Amino acid sequence: MGRLDIGHKDTNGEHEVSKIRVLIVDDSRMIRDVLSDILKEQPDIEVVGTAADAFEARDRIKDLDPDVITLDVEMPKMNGLDFLDKLMRAKPMPVVMISSATERGSEVTFRALELGAVDFVTKPKLGEQTPDDYGAQIAEKIRAAKSARLKVPRKANLEDTVTLPAPIVKRPVPRGVKTSERIIAVGASTGGTEAIREFLVGMPADCPGIVIVQHMPENFTKMFAERLDGLCQITVKEAEHNDPILQGHAYIAPGGKHLWVKRDEGQLLCKLSTEPPMNLHRPSVDFLFLSCAKFLGADAVGVIMTGMGKDGAQGMLKMKGAGSHNIAQDEATSVIFGMPREAIELDAVNEVAPLGKLREKALAAVRKEMAR
Repeated sequence: MGRLDIGHKDTNGEHEVSKIRVLIVDDSRMIRDVLSDILKEQPDIEVVGTAADAFEARDRIKDLDPDVITLDVEMPKMNGLDFLDKLMRAKPMPVVMISSATERGSEVTFRALELGAVDFVTKPKLGEQTPDDYGAQIAEKIRAAKSARLKVPRKANLEDTVTLPAPIVKRPVPRGVKTSERIIAVGASTGGTEAIREFLVGMPADCPGIVIVQHMPENFTKMFAERLDGLCQITVKEAEHNDPILQGHAYIAPGGKHLWVKRDEGQLLCKLSTEPPMNLHRPSVDFLFLSCAKFLGADAVGVIMTGMGKDGAQGMLKMKGAGSHNIAQDEATSVIFGMPREAIELDAVNEVAPLGKLREKALAAVRKEMAR
């Protein structure tokens, strides 16, 4: 296998500023055609080329200088992870991973996010009709990638790989379990997987219960929770209906279901719902935050992190009105400053802090409330 040399292209030409130039990299011609057809329907996106493998992609990048790349995980000659690693070292640029919704696919996708990919979408299944909003979903992620603040990639370690948990089953409310008296409620989207990892890794074992909504499709949230559980001192799991919210535990909203919280006979519990999407998302940050405002008030601390759009802003405003202390990630450390900015502009936030300080600020807010 030859050395992959990705150089900067010298060009005197100017790109059409009104359109985002996209290069599609996938070893399947059918997938390349499907993605090209989907993106051609977007007025602000132009597919400038396609590539079947890493070496062809290298040449296309030099010739076409795209704004965003969509990258398949599994490819011949050089897999998507190796190519992404070399690309982010030689010519950092926005990459959206196209991932299969399988155990292997989700595991590799999270490694890709660690290596610097901005976001991912699930691969369309050949022979099956794609969901009506699939094109809009890909287009939104490409737009977000174009405006993303690229992060220094974190080198993935082999020990990050963990096994999947057993299938989830619903169960009745466990009575008599002492739950956390207060919680930290977290919402994030684009760039959030790495932000949440940094937020949780240093959490002490006796921290308050943490509930988290990260915009993510089904089949990926279990793996996300398991990867975090293997890295953190606290226990991290995908939330189940009627989970008691315990100290030293974090609960990730499952893809396709809203997560909300409620007090039931003195216990703090996770609840799941299949109500319609809110702000086009399920799980929705607003859905979680609104339940915190309604049932917890000052017993909740709200944290809103990097992400595109406005999900979480209205719910955070309600939380503040109910007595919660709210913290937003600052612009300098956000991959996309959309969600924190919306909350700040609504005056829903008590303080703004860089990612590296969010954990410290949230714990301090909990301690302050306990001292009252």
